Amino acid sequence: MMKRKKNLVEDNDTLIALSDQPEQTYGSMETCVAPQENKNVFSDGVTRIDFVLVWEESVNPLKLAESDKLSSGSSRDTHRKWRTEFLSRLQTAGIHQETKEVLQGKTKTTYVLLSAPWNVLCYYAEEISLRVPLQVVTTPISNWSENILEKLHIPNVMAQDVPNLPPDYYTCQFRTNKLERFLGHENKDTFFKTTQRHQILYEILARTPYGALKRGEVGIGRLVSENVLTAAFPLHEGPFEMPKTPVDPQSLNMRQILHHYWARWACWRKYQPLDHIREYFGEKIALYFAWLGFYTGWLLPAAVVGFIIFLFGIWLMVTDVPAEELCSSGNTFVMCPLCNICSYWNLSSICYTYKAGLLFDNGGTVFFSIFMSLWAVTFLEYWKRTSSILSHRWDCSEFEEIEERPRPEFTALAPLTVRNPVTGAEEPYFPETQRLSRTITGNMVVIMMIAIVLIFLMGIIMYRSILSIIIYRSQNAFFIFSAGRIASLTGSMLNLLVILLLSRLYTYLAQILTRWEMHRTQTKYEDAFILKVFIFQFVNFYSSPVYIAFFKGRFVGYPGNYNTLLGIRNEDCGSSGCLIELAQELLVIMVGKQVISNIQEFVLPKLKTWWHRRKLKPAPSQEVIDEPETMPEINPWETNYQLLVCEGLFDEYLEMVLQFGFITIFVAACPLAPLFALINNWVEVRLDAQKFVCEYRRPVVERAQDIGIWLTILKFISFLAVISNAFLIAFTSDFLPRLFYRYTAGSMSGYINFTLAVSPVNLTQSHTSCRYRGLRDEKGQYTQDYFHLLAIRLSFVIIFEHVVLLIGRIIDWMVPDIPEEVEIKIKREHYMAKEALAENQSLSKSVLEEVERQTFELRRRIQSPTNSISSSFSLSPEHEDKPPP
Repeated sequence: MMKRKKNLVEDNDTLIALSDQPEQTYGSMETCVAPQENKNVFSDGVTRIDFVLVWEESVNPLKLAESDKLSSGSSRDTHRKWRTEFLSRLQTAGIHQETKEVLQGKTKTTYVLLSAPWNVLCYYAEEISLRVPLQVVTTPISNWSENILEKLHIPNVMAQDVPNLPPDYYTCQFRTNKLERFLGHENKDTFFKTTQRHQILYEILARTPYGALKRGEVGIGRLVSENVLTAAFPLHEGPFEMPKTPVDPQSLNMRQILHHYWARWACWRKYQPLDHIREYFGEKIALYFAWLGFYTGWLLPAAVVGFIIFLFGIWLMVTDVPAEELCSSGNTFVMCPLCNICSYWNLSSICYTYKAGLLFDNGGTVFFSIFMSLWAVTFLEYWKRTSSILSHRWDCSEFEEIEERPRPEFTALAPLTVRNPVTGAEEPYFPETQRLSRTITGNMVVIMMIAIVLIFLMGIIMYRSILSIIIYRSQNAFFIFSAGRIASLTGSMLNLLVILLLSRLYTYLAQILTRWEMHRTQTKYEDAFILKVFIFQFVNFYSSPVYIAFFKGRFVGYPGNYNTLLGIRNEDCGSSGCLIELAQELLVIMVGKQVISNIQEFVLPKLKTWWHRRKLKPAPSQEVIDEPETMPEINPWETNYQLLVCEGLFDEYLEMVLQFGFITIFVAACPLAPLFALINNWVEVRLDAQKFVCEYRRPVVERAQDIGIWLTILKFISFLAVISNAFLIAFTSDFLPRLFYRYTAGSMSGYINFTLAVSPVNLTQSHTSCRYRGLRDEKGQYTQDYFHLLAIRLSFVIIFEHVVLLIGRIIDWMVPDIPEEVEIKIKREHYMAKEALAENQSLSKSVLEEVERQTFELRRRIQSPTNSISSSFSLSPEHEDKPPP
């Protein structure tokens, strides 16, 4: 059994009574709404609802008998026993409860409304280190674009006046015996914000056991996953729809404000109200939307430059000399067959395809690759700066190092405790040797899944080769001419389907593995999970583009001496080169995934919500059992239960990070990628906002210092992009061969003939000469120009990456991670916290002894089986049978 020692000294005399005249002070967002409009209360009209537990039971006798016959009634009895035990322990912990029952046809839905009294809130607020205000910060909040437009005297069309702006405070960790030193302590009903009450309730629910600890029967999470409870959630502040009659904007609840000023499509060009988002959904969700908006804004210059490069490619289509030579060559260049059963073909037949390739393969792509590499570095540096400003403004700048508590599940399930060398307190501990063995096992599963991805990639390569052969044997002239493009396009679509299916399977597997590894904090848990999934998704999404960019067509051989794999000739690039195939692959995977994701995010939540509401629609003449006489409207807990479960931010981040990889790693192949990303993200911001405000149940607030390991992954991608673009330009693009030929020949005339080798006469099918791509002589040996060009390519790679990385390092050095004004604010806050929590040196020994006596008496009442709900609460109710430490 674990032992936990809590060095908490609580002075009950500091727990103040409710003020008769509440002031407008720090606290709940509900102060914006008239008291009579607040429906998130118990039947007494006063007690606030902090959390709701829900479960469903069948009341159909036939269904019930059939179910009991199948399961022998054991499962239902066990679930009922667990629920009873769980609620009993919550009651022992001092949580107020009220039960509501509603009939929907043959199903009875039970709602248990939970509320934490003042003494429980104070106890746990100190335990989980909640931050409360000391003083209002009067510094005005602005952003760089606002300042620039103001200096240029240009109207700011992005600005909007959002009502009820949450004030900024200097804060410090809550201490019960220092209550009178905190701002707003006069009113205990509004002292703790609504979101902080949710945090406290979730902490209690997550660590309360309902069965045997050895079997891990602890916490609300497992109760929901085992279907003992159908749902557990805090309530929204009210409806998101605006009132039908005009009202003062200051009287709107926070959910209405977020919907009207943020989640509507009409707000697409307005600043996001980040402080309102943080106030309602917490720092973690607010940081995601801050990053998404910041990233979308930075995509604008990248999209403009990429579009200009695309226009330059269109101009080259008309004026390019080699393209004109190819299109007017007629029967001059007879090309060797592309497969063993294919026929000879004329190079002039790919005129339009070759010109289309110039849209993506031209000199402008070199400049754009350098631009995007530096853009990525600068973007990340300025985001780190923005993130530090936001994390300080939202009181999270030291969250991970100092304030973050162990995960409730870890606290409940860790088999040992150790003494913290800093605080001296006993803390739950999981042996590192056991975690290492579990981590190694998880990594082996990751490697196995990556091997499966590569097997599927080989299968798609074989599919393309076999499909090309089948099309050539069909004797249809149109299909034969487009065989390569048909095989490539269908292969890309098949690859996208495989990617989506494998992603869903692996994400579920990674969740199980990460939970099994027993990470101490939520940040470490999420970082481990994200890293597992990203490594897999990186291989899953990028393996096919990497194959096309760097391997396809490299091991083909030459006429008469072709290389084979499993008896099938190695896949060659299409007639117009590999770069246009890479651009096609990127567009299919990146744009295709974005379109599918947006359709899913727009349509699926609405369908799920409609089905859920239809299933939960009350039967005619059925009313709430607790209030059988009247049922004027649906209660807020029923309305919230009809919403969807919030699925978190992982999928949202992953989608954006993979997109970031596409527009940086392979940008040399598709200058339009940033433009497509920008359009997608404009839609993504509003879709995500609508989901959180309108479609999802309200998530429990989570604090976060930054975007976590995603920033490290973005840095890795930006570094990889430099190397990838260097090799793409050097070995896949025609930029260096064109440059080399212009330097040696003086003009581009004759470039097409320069790039084509003559096949050995005695090794072709009909002993006639034909042409193929390559710098070889008539014997199939590499020419002198090949080695000269190879030296130029390798030199270009080294120079490109060194210059770009050096400039990126200079940018990193020039842009400080934390602005100077933020550092001053942090020092000021530390000073104020030290002064506020300083011990009163004149406190007498007798007072300390009285506090100790009251604390021991309180713990003794908690251990007593006859303790009352209103006067006792417990941090660790699972140890009721143990004496107090």
